[in-house]
This record gives sequence, C-alpha cells and structure tokens, in this order.
Amino acid sequence: MVAQGKRKVIIDQDASGPGGSDMQAILSLVNSPDTDVLGITVLTGDAWRDEEVQHTLRLMEIIGRTDIPVVPGAVFPLVNRKEYIQKWETLHGKKLVYQGAWNYARFNPVHGPYEVHPMPEGQPPIKASKEIAANFMVRMVRQYPHEVTIYAAGPMTDLALAIALDPAFPELSKELVVMGGSINPRTDDPEFALSPAHEFNFWMDPEASRAVLHAHWPHVSVTTVDISVKTRMEKDLIEDIRKSPTPAAQYVAKYAEPGYLWDELAAVAWLDPTIITKWRKFYMDVDTDHGAGYGNTLVWTPGRQPGLGEIEVDVQDDLDRERFYREYVELMKRATPEGKREEGKLTQFTT
Repeated sequence: MVAQGKRKVIIDQDASGPGGSDMQAILSLVNSPDTDVLGITVLTGDAWRDEEVQHTLRLMEIIGRTDIPVVPGAVFPLVNRKEYIQKWETLHGKKLVYQGAWNYARFNPVHGPYEVHPMPEGQPPIKASKEIAANFMVRMVRQYPHEVTIYAAGPMTDLALAIALDPAFPELSKELVVMGGSINPRTDDPEFALSPAHEFNFWMDPEASRAVLHAHWPHVSVTTVDISVKTRMEKDLIEDIRKSPTPAAQYVAKYAEPGYLWDELAAVAWLDPTIITKWRKFYMDVDTDHGAGYGNTLVWTPGRQPGLGEIEVDVQDDLDRERFYREYVELMKRATPEGKREEGKLTQFTT
C-alpha cells in the first residue's frame, strides 16, 4: 500500500524507447520510495504516441508496476505540423537538426502514425487505459486537489488540452515541473550554439506551450537546455548501474546510451531540489508569431516582462553534478517499490 506522505505525481512524457532519457526519467520517479505515481500520460514528441505507449507499458511490466495506468495523450500538436515546418524552413533558411517523431518517415498524412517499430524489449501483453490523458489529469487533480505535481517532460499538448477542458486544472494542481525551454546555453553543440532559444519540447507545439505558460499554476520549476547540457550519461554511469541485478537497472544497462540527462535531471531535481545550486526567476513565454522565431523560448527578468499574461517561473541555473549523478544512479539501481493494487512477480528480464 502507498505510505502516508508520499508525493503524488503524474508523469506527462513523450516516452520514446527502449531506454533513453524519457524512460530513465520515468524510472527515476517510479523507483523513488517517496512518490505515488498516479499515472503516466504519453504523447507524441520524441516518437509517435502509439509506439511510445507500447514502450511504456512494456517498461511497467518489466519492473512489476502494471498497477500504474499508462494513458494515451495527444497524437498531434494543436496547430503545428510537419508540413508547415518544412515550408517554414524554406522561408527562413533554417534546417532544424532534431524534429522528434517528424524525423521518422512511417506516417500517414490523414491518420497519422500507422506502424510501430519492432520492440527490442518485447511486446507488452498489458493494455493502455481507455481514458484520454487530458481527462485523466483533470480527474486526478479534482480527486486530490492541491496535492498532485505535474511532471511534464515532453511537448505541452496534453497540458493545454487539460486546461481547455477545465480552466481550474492548473490552480488545483500542487505545482508544475517542466523540462523545456532554452535561454542561452554555453555549448558548442550545433543544435543549440546557433539557435540558443530553440528547444524541442516548447517548439513542437508552441501554441500549447504558450497556453501552459499563461496558466495560473501555484508554482513552476523549469529545467532548460542551459543546465541540461552540463550533464552527461557516460559509460561509467551505465556500468555502475549494471552492477545492480534489479529489472530496472538491467533495462537501463542494456538500452541506455551516452547523451545529456535531460529529463532525468528534471525528475531528480524535483525529488531533491538541493542538487540545484543556483536558481533564477524569469517570466517565460514562447514565440507563436509564425515568423523566423516560431517556437523559440522568450524570457524576461522580473520587472521587464510585457505583462501580457506570461508567468514567473523558477529556472535551474547550476547544479552539484556529482551529487546528481550519485542520486540518479541510486534510483536506477534500487528495487522498484511494490505496486498499490497488483503485487505480482517481477517480469523476467535478461541481458
């Protein structure tokens, strides 16, 4: 059973897999002994929604947490489309390096994604919830008013739809934790060096991002590109995780690859904010003018904001990197807490 005092959270994630930042962030939150994960809502972002749902279901089966509902979310952004961005690139002379699901060709322009990639980790026999993500989110914050953290580490479409469904949704939540946005990262990574305000999660659905950043949340914390590029999933971390025999650790050891710890940082910093050594307050918005800056992150220091409904957020600026790595690895290595409703055996998972 869930102990008193556990922190209720909904994970809203573009859950590409197997492995990778999306899945490892999910594991960080599910494996924490301090959380009560009410559900995982899944939307198109890094990959197409239906494929992501299957990877998430399989992960929950592997770690023995089939009690956590996996709830399908948005397939498409509110306005933005792959075809529009192709035209936008010809108009503005830009070639975006990373476009998530839009980098994949298996797509029907009328019905959307029509094929799921082969799954190296195996197909899940369990099924997704029949509820839709926006409705699930609203129902949960209505059931537990001012208790539910929304952890959002993909495009903002599900959140915008929940706000449209129930304008009180943000106010009824406890807080919003975001992995998104880019201000002025210090990096030679070509994805960001020449376009420092461009970040995928905000860019894929700019209209949704703007709606979320104009809503009345009790508190918003943001993990941007600026701090994320200070982290790295190196081989020594993977090998340390491999030492644990737990299904979660063996899954990560098999499928993780070197790269930035985007979503993991947002998750672990929510669990332990003391790993963040410097914060800054900004008013934050997203460019929706459909010009050359479409989807870019906009920020102002307090007192300089336009005052057009944008909200003040707490942005992470620096971290204790070694402490973050220690806590992240420990979360990957620990035994997954037992589920609330199903206490069955852990699924066999071998390397």
